[in-house]
This record gives sequence, structure tokens and C-alpha cells, in this order.
Amino acid sequence: MEQELDPSLPCCQRLLSAILAMETSECVISHARVCGGGSITEQVQQFIWDHCLSTPGDFHAPYLKNFLKKLIAQIEFDHGHVLDNLYELYAHYMTSCKDESLEKRDARVSKKISFLFPDGCSKLQSCPHSRVLVFPLQCSLNMLEGGTGCSIWTPGLFLSEFVLSRPELFSNKTCFEVGSGVGLTGLCLAHVKASKVILSDGDLSTLANMKFNLELNHLNVEADMQQSNNDQNMVKCLYLLWESASVSQLQDIMPDVILGADVIYDPVYQPHLVRVLAILLNRVNLSFCRQHASCKGISPNIKHDNGEHNHDHAIDISNSKCKASYYDDSNSLPKEAPVAYISYVIRNIETFNYFMSLGEQANLDIVDLTDSLKPLNLLSYMQSYNQANVRLLRITSNNIE
Repeated sequence: MEQELDPSLPCCQRLLSAILAMETSECVISHARVCGGGSITEQVQQFIWDHCLSTPGDFHAPYLKNFLKKLIAQIEFDHGHVLDNLYELYAHYMTSCKDESLEKRDARVSKKISFLFPDGCSKLQSCPHSRVLVFPLQCSLNMLEGGTGCSIWTPGLFLSEFVLSRPELFSNKTCFEVGSGVGLTGLCLAHVKASKVILSDGDLSTLANMKFNLELNHLNVEADMQQSNNDQNMVKCLYLLWESASVSQLQDIMPDVILGADVIYDPVYQPHLVRVLAILLNRVNLSFCRQHASCKGISPNIKHDNGEHNHDHAIDISNSKCKASYYDDSNSLPKEAPVAYISYVIRNIETFNYFMSLGEQANLDIVDLTDSLKPLNLLSYMQSYNQANVRLLRITSNNIE
């Protein structure tokens, strides 16, 4: 046997990360070939065994069964020698994973998402000493059984890369995410030392899974929005339905930064989302309007393109102009106006244009910053993820001077 592979080598990091993230067998085999200089050598097989398969209990058994089948087949096709350990483990899965119906019902699985920081990132606040940041996550393989909120989506990966690439935008700030899903962005916000992290979702099963993931990553979960806690490891979780969220409920959040990943795909919920964003982004108006009767309310009057739908809580904000900075009650320092960052993939251009139209009606300034704020590529090992497919919007309120 040749000398063992060094786990700190970039090719080995990509191979290990791909397996932990349950990338396709073809993707993992591709990384294995790179490590072996073009073939899946015994040295590479031993590395996979030592770092992943010797303790397979943490992996989804059907995934490993399928991966081992294709790995062994590829090595044999290349006329290579397959390690006995791989044959024996595959034989074990062949006898223990025969019931395909049981595999399909196992909707929740454990993955580990690894962010690999390239050379030159050592001075970046978010870069750990090892240059590898790993988050274990419980998620769904089958979105019909596990719920869309328990799946890991491309815009969520992009937004997480963005947070880690631009920690100065989020550190020491109150950050609030709409539609937080598995909680990956929230974990990244906590890692870059946001002063407060508030995550939300409108699905109770997704919220429960999110809390599980936060605790899995050694963060404390606080459900009481009224409680003040300066614990850096504390993340607040909020059950929030966009369509029924009240102005007072949103006022209590008062974020500096609002985030959202893949939240504009459904036109049915877009008016509610825009209303929530407009209220959160107009928090300066809220503070000012408590003292000035001349300012009107802040909830936007949002209509569908056909003009038929109007929200019960909608109030005209078109003439409400207030200062872009204000004095926080807790100190005498001026605060910047809040900003939102939304990552998305355009699946339907009409749906996207509808969101832009609603934003314009709500006096929101929406700017595409994908090219100017392009995040580092920290997930280069993922063939299932293409950063180039995702766009990034920055949203602010036009009702602030």
C-alpha cells in the first residue's frame, strides 16, 4: 500500500466533503479519480474507508449501498483491485437493505455541508483555522414526504456562501431570515458573530427540524421574542405566516438585515412577502412616526396585476418620507436603515416580474448585486450546485430619505 493520502490536500477535502454531503455517486467517483491521479487506487479506497465507511452509522444506508455498488463496478471496470472491506460492507448492505419501500419511507437523512475556504482567506473573519467549516444537517431527500422547507436548495447554499464571504455585512447586527428552511443560513450568521440571529418559517414541521439542526450544531434555541439575551450562541426561532403577520409582530423584530433564499418562487405568496419586507424595511419610519403624526402608516397597499386583490391591513405609504437614520432607544448612536438580501433562481420570468412589480408598488428599491457582490466559491466539490445559476437582490425602502 502506498503512503496514506493527506486529508488536508484540497482534492481529499473535496472528496470527503462530497461524500458527507451525499453528492451523487458519479460526483464522488470523479473526485476519487482526481485524488488517485486518474484512477481509483487502493490508496484512495483506503482513504474513503478510513474517513467515511469504517463508521457508516452516520450515513443514509441506501445512499451508501448505491455508492458502493457504483464504486466497486467502476474499479472493476478499470481492472483495479477492490479492497476487501468495500466488498464486505457492500454485501452487508445487500442483505440489510432489501426492502425498497422502507428506503422510500425514510424521508429524513443526515448530511454534512462543508464550506472549503480557498488560499488567501486566512484573514477573513469567517475562515476557520483549518479552512474547512462543517455543519451537520437533518434534511429531506424526498420533498413530497419531508416538506420543501426540509430540503437544501441552491439559493440557500448561495446565501450561506454570501454570508461567509461578506461577514462584515452581518457581524454585530440583528439579522432576520424569512423562510429559513433547514437553518443553514442561520448557522452561518451565528458563525460570523451576528449580534442576534432570528430565523422564521411558516411550517411547523420545518420549524421543528430547523431547531433540531441548530441544537445539532451546538446553538441554543430561544422561542420567546420578548426575552433579551446576549448569548452569542442563542438563535431565536419564530413561527411566522406571511399572510397573517401583524405590523406589531414585525415591529418587535427590528432587524438591521433581512435575508431570504428562494422565497419568491410562488406568486400566491408574493404579495404577503412584499408586505412583510416593506414593514421590516420601514422600521425607521416606525420609530419616527411614533413621534410625528404627519407620517402615515407603513404597510403597503399591494394589488395583483388585475387590481382585484387588496390586503385588509394595507395602508398607503407613498407619501411617507422619513430620515434614513435614527437614534436607537438604547443609545445615542445613529442606526443605518435596514437592508434585505434575497437569493433566487428564475424558474419563471413572469413570476419574477410580478415580484418586481409588487416591490415597485410598495416603494421598494430592488437592485441586482450578483456581479458586484459575488460570493467566494466555497462549495466547489458540489456538482449538484452551480453558483452561476443564482442571483442576488438587495432591497431597501424608497420611503426613507
